[in-house]
Formats: sequence, structure tokens, C-alpha cells
Amino acid sequence: MKRFHRMPFGATVRGDGGVDFALWAPSMHGVTLVHTPAGGKEASHAMAQDTDGWHRLTLADARAGDLYAYRLADGTTMPDPASRFNPQDVHGPSQVVDPALYEWADTAWRGRPWHEAVVYELHVGTFTAEGTFRAARERLGELAELGITAVELMPLADFPGARNWGYDGVLQFAPDASYGTPDELKALVDSAHALGLMVLLDVVYNHFGPEGNYLHACCPEFFDAAQHTPWGAAINFDGPGSRTVRDFFVHNALYWVKEFHFDGLRMDAIHAIRDASPRHIVQEIREALNAGPARERQVHLVLENDANQASLLARDGNGLPVAGTAQWNDDLHHAAHVLATGERDGYYADYADDAAARFARALAEGFIYQGQPSAFRGGEPRGEPSTQLPPTAFVSYLQTHDQVGNRAFGERIHALGDPVLVRAALACVLLSPHVPMFFMGDEFAASSPFLYFCDFGPELASAVAEGRRAEFGRFAAFADEAARARIPDPNADQTFQASKLRWRERGTRAHFAQLCEVQQLLDARHRLLVPHLAGVRGAGSHGCEDGMIRVQWKLSDKRLHLLANLGAQPAVEAAAPAGTVLYSRGAVAAAAGLQLERGAVHATLEDIAGG
Repeated sequence: MKRFHRMPFGATVRGDGGVDFALWAPSMHGVTLVHTPAGGKEASHAMAQDTDGWHRLTLADARAGDLYAYRLADGTTMPDPASRFNPQDVHGPSQVVDPALYEWADTAWRGRPWHEAVVYELHVGTFTAEGTFRAARERLGELAELGITAVELMPLADFPGARNWGYDGVLQFAPDASYGTPDELKALVDSAHALGLMVLLDVVYNHFGPEGNYLHACCPEFFDAAQHTPWGAAINFDGPGSRTVRDFFVHNALYWVKEFHFDGLRMDAIHAIRDASPRHIVQEIREALNAGPARERQVHLVLENDANQASLLARDGNGLPVAGTAQWNDDLHHAAHVLATGERDGYYADYADDAAARFARALAEGFIYQGQPSAFRGGEPRGEPSTQLPPTAFVSYLQTHDQVGNRAFGERIHALGDPVLVRAALACVLLSPHVPMFFMGDEFAASSPFLYFCDFGPELASAVAEGRRAEFGRFAAFADEAARARIPDPNADQTFQASKLRWRERGTRAHFAQLCEVQQLLDARHRLLVPHLAGVRGAGSHGCEDGMIRVQWKLSDKRLHLLANLGAQPAVEAAAPAGTVLYSRGAVAAAAGLQLERGAVHATLEDIAGG
């Protein structure tokens, strides 16, 4: 089977031979296409401009594999903003790609329902020693065997240099060449589907990276200088000319889902998107997906949204998402982190008063902040009520790339927290009806850090390193210059190399014990819990006394009870939860009731009368 997504911009291989080229640059005149055929000489061709700002040209002798670029009247030569592949990095020419050349094997794949998701977030460059699509593909079998059902790739859009987290991408349609070719990415997705794994892609629609974004030069209409974000002028989602800008991102979403057969997208930091349109860009993307690929298979849209806008996770009368399928649940993470580590700096201060009770609320209701004031944000209210949402609207975790990598030394929670509480919190997440997520290496308690790394040009590289060290200067531990100097340089190759997973650890005694524990929990989840999660609606109930949390949820035909002793001392629960035991660790039945050692977790499934 062949798959391709037709777009109004970029380079499109014609069925009858030749290539159509299209660039939207309304304020530019005299744009030239610079074409270099494979093994041939460079030639320049004037492009025709229409009244809508499009520059177009059809070259009958152009072919897949040819290189091309656009030259502006001022002499600037730039890649195609809609490039499908940029083999010489973000400042080099684009390459014509014919997506129909890849022959897909996953013809029967229809995706998986969201309630079956167990997500594994990974960074292609550090997931393996090689850091390529091809090498990542070889590890997928181990994830499927563990019980992972969805792999989420951190952003792939072409970024400057040889290494980056991916959030500095500037060519939204081009998988970064340091990882491999577009066809090698397709082969990764194809192989994942053969193993029953969904594949999600992290996309960044709130900003472009600071190096290699030529849209400012060729198309100032793409940005709104009056709207400011942490990355400069906002993308123009709602001003004059915004229809074409919105189309760029709608087509980008469709492109990844249709042409690469991804099972969904994770939209980065949508709270930083400035869009006052009657229909938010998130909703427009959802509608485009529903009208296209989602007619034939399951397609999911996951949000990161610091504003906790439950309205963007609303369900229709059939229980289907109107916009976002689910949201990353930072509230739960923050409460669990405070509980396990005792840290209270920065945003963790909002979760420091009875972290166990806040953790219980997050498990039951999703968001902790549902409109109440946030001290960290100067008393401003944050969030919207979330109790009407199903638990599967929340992706919950103990770690993400952000929460590890935004630390000065990239430490993982199992290197920082009380191991008893870390283990208990992980069990609570995996046994809840939320969609659980691992950050790569969590499953075997990886010792490698995940540091912030990049590969900018010299001037920007120096500014980034200095800025990062200055940022940590606000913390007491980095008050003196010598302490800040120990923070790894983001641009150094050794920072990147140190962040690579050490797969040999997986088989060593301490790490293997963690792996076995995770596999046991996921086996219990898939066999006993997942069959009852379809169609679950509404929040659970919760309570907490002296660190003993009690949470229960009504599932489709069962009631799930979760009991966890997150306090400082062993405890006794006089009335043990009813039902068949789903999982129990550290809990022993006795005459006085259920005795729970510190860190004990006990989960049961109770039949509902008439269920």
C-alpha cells in the first residue's frame, strides 16, 4: 500500500512526471527556484506570483531525489518551509521526496482504542547508542513484550545541528536527517504496528526554533509581532492572512498521520498558542483528523496545557473527544514528586501542603488545580473543573523529558526520591484508570541522566549555555559561580552522549528487579483492568488520612478500589476494600484488618450489582 498527503505548498511529485513547487510569501517579489538534479548542475528558474501571495513553478524534468531551494530578491537562499527532507540540515537545500515510493505492510492496521494505551515517551537520538530510526526499530519488540502499547516520539521536525531535544525544530514537515530518512521513519512505524504498538508524534505548533527559521525572512505574515511569547513574536493564528498559516499546521497534522501513518499527535504547550479565533486551532485539527484518517482508524490527539483547560478535553454525547483525547497530567506528577523527594522549589510549592492528599485528588479527578488560585502564579486562578471527564482523559506519569531534563543535572526520580514512595507512586499510576506513561528508561530505573542538549551555531550556543546557568542561579544550590560552572554545557557532545540509555543495565540485578515489577503491574493492568475501562465516564472519589490514600472509581461494570500507605509509619485499615485483588504489595490481612507497611499498595475490583 502507498500513502501520501497532498498539500497546497512544498514540492509535489506529479503523477505524469515533473514536480510542482509552491511557496506562500505574499510580501516577496522575484522569488527564484534553485534546482539541482541528482548528479547534475544547479539551475535557477523564476517563479510566477499570483494575487494571493503564492509563488509557483512546475519543472517537467525534476524528479524525486533532486535538491532545491528558494532564492529571495535580496540574495537570501533558503530551504522550503514545507520541505519533506533536508539532508544537509536546516540551512541547506531541500530534497524532493516521492512518498508513494514506500510500500506499506500494515494494511490491516486500524489503531487501538485509547483506554488500552500505555505510553512510552522516547527521544530517538538517545534511546539507542546509534540514535537512529533504524536502531530504535530494533528495540520495539522489547517494549511490546513489556506491555507498552503506544510509543511517543519526541519532536522530529528538522532542527539545527546534530542533536536537540526537538523543540527547536524549524522545518515542520522534514524528519531530522540525523535520525535517518523519511522512509526509515516509515519503516519504524510499520514495524511498530506489526507488534501491536501505536506510534504518537510530539509536534510543536506554538513556536519555531531560534536558528534556521527562514519564515521571518520570506513571510513576515506568518507571525504577529503584537503578540509575544517566550520565543518572540507569536505565530499568526488569528490575524490577517492567518487562514494560510492555520492551513500550514492543519496540513502538518494530517501529513504526519496520513503519510507516516502515525496513530496520533501530542501537541506541545498549547497554552502558549495565541489564538482568539472562534474555533481554536486544536479543535480545527481535531475536526480535520476526524474528517480524514479517523474515519478509517483510531487517531488520538494528546495535549500539553499548563492552563488545565478541561473544556478542550470535553466529550460529546457519544463519549468521543471534541478536541483533545487526553492531556499530560503535570498536576499528578508535581504532587508525586513532592511526596517522593520533599522538594518544594518553584512550582512544586503549590503541592507542598499535604502532597499525599493532592496526589489522591489527582488520581481521582485528574486536575488538582481546577480554578483555585496558584501561589506560584501570584494568586492567579488556574484550571477548570475536570470531574466530568473520564479518567482516560489524563496521561499520568512520574517522569517526562521535561521533568528530568529541566533539572541542572538531569536526575531521574529514582535517583532523587525515597525508593519506597517512588515504587508505591508508580504502582498507583499503573493501577489507576488514567493512561500511564513512562519516560524511556523508567521501566528499568535507568542510571543515565537526561540532560538538556543542543547544537547551535557558536554565538547562539554561548548565549544558551550562559542563559541556562543564569537560570539556575535563582536556586540556593547554585548561588555561587563555581556551582553553576558544574552544570553541563548543553552544546557539548558529551552532554548528549551522557544522556543515552545504557541498555546493558536492563539485565543487571537491581535494574532487572524494577523491570520485573513493572511487567507484573502491566500484566495485571492489561488482563484485569483494561477490559473494564471502555466507556468510563466521570471522576472517582478520594480521601487521605496521615498519608493513607483511598481512591475509588466506577468503571464500566466494576468498582476499582486503590489503597496506598504513603505515610511515615505502618498502618491498619480496619475495613479492607471489597472485591477481587488486582494487585497487592506490602499489605497483609490480619484480625485487626488489613495491615499495610509503609509504601504498601492494595488494589481490588468489586462487582457492581447489576453491572
